[in-house]
Amino acid sequence: MAFARAHAEIMSKRDYYDVLGVDRSAAEPDIKKAYRRIAMKYHPDRNPDDADADAKFKEATEAYEILSDGEKRGAYDQFGHAGVDPAMGGGGFQGGSFSDIFGDVFGDIFGGGGGGGRRQGPQRGSDLRYTLEVALEEAVRGSTAEIRVPSLQHCEPCDGSGAKPGSRPVTCGSCGGSGQVRTQQGFFQVQQTCPTCRGRGQTISDPCVECRGQGLVEKTKTLSVKVPPGVDTGDRIRLSGEGEAGPAGGPTGDLFVQIAVRQHPLFERDGRHLYCEVPISFADAALGGELEVPTLDGRVKLKIPSETQTGKMFRLRGKGVKPVRGGPVGDLLCRAVLETPVNLTQEQRTLLEEFRGALQEGGEQQSPRQSSWFEGVKNFFDGMTG
Repeated sequence: MAFARAHAEIMSKRDYYDVLGVDRSAAEPDIKKAYRRIAMKYHPDRNPDDADADAKFKEATEAYEILSDGEKRGAYDQFGHAGVDPAMGGGGFQGGSFSDIFGDVFGDIFGGGGGGGRRQGPQRGSDLRYTLEVALEEAVRGSTAEIRVPSLQHCEPCDGSGAKPGSRPVTCGSCGGSGQVRTQQGFFQVQQTCPTCRGRGQTISDPCVECRGQGLVEKTKTLSVKVPPGVDTGDRIRLSGEGEAGPAGGPTGDLFVQIAVRQHPLFERDGRHLYCEVPISFADAALGGELEVPTLDGRVKLKIPSETQTGKMFRLRGKGVKPVRGGPVGDLLCRAVLETPVNLTQEQRTLLEEFRGALQEGGEQQSPRQSSWFEGVKNFFDGMTG
């Protein structure tokens, strides 16, 4: 039944490439850029109380985790969701493969496969994921953050064995310690997980009162995470051995810290470059001037040439981001946005009226774009009537 439920869940999932809106041949930078765009749009901070946005954010994060990992992406390309879903024996965080599940299934029926009737080793604990939100400045310069992570850890009184201190687990009498039992059904010999010890190969007659024989207890631990300079939304930091402890004393999984950069009030990041809009007055745009613009390193002077049009981009080299994986520092690109004056006094209105009249006398020479646009409109309507 569990296999059937897992299969049904997998069949209902969307294709990871469709989720991110990329081709199957997309390179890793394209996948990362697509994920960053979706994550920024549907991030829970920007869509509070929006369950649909939260679901899309999680769906995109899941797709990125698989497609950004070469091994997992290969398994997904070959076998689909079943190749990477832990519930189906796929890779996912558990490190399995699609072939594992079929080896186990046919091994149970015919007595062969991966199990082979031998007792399996201690099971590795689950990997965990933690989303760490950082400010743009922290992502660019690097920082250290403390996080609190709830997880299952080995019970200290019984040292993860599940048996009461002073006692210990004993070999299961039903399976002889193999964790598997075989039964005959017609012509077939069926191998199944031992119902007595549930595959552990051992039973506990006197369980630990702290963990009730599970060997694991839920704890919250505080960890210090070093965020390297240049990280971006979608990057992951791996903390080995900080995941959940494995049952029956098994090894501990890993913790993956997923970076999510918060939206900045002034800057927008695209890879190694930063973008910002700089409002300029009508007078500065026409006559030229000098403005102070912000950068992550402080204020700098930006020279505005005369006759600047809205939308003009000014590039400040080396004022962007140094990528976490190396490469040159990006640039800061400032887009000029012409601000129309408001709350004019009567004197200002009179002066602008006079100025408008003077511009109209100048005609095409002083407003070439406007004259060209009106000429295009005239030709368009002439073509319709003709």
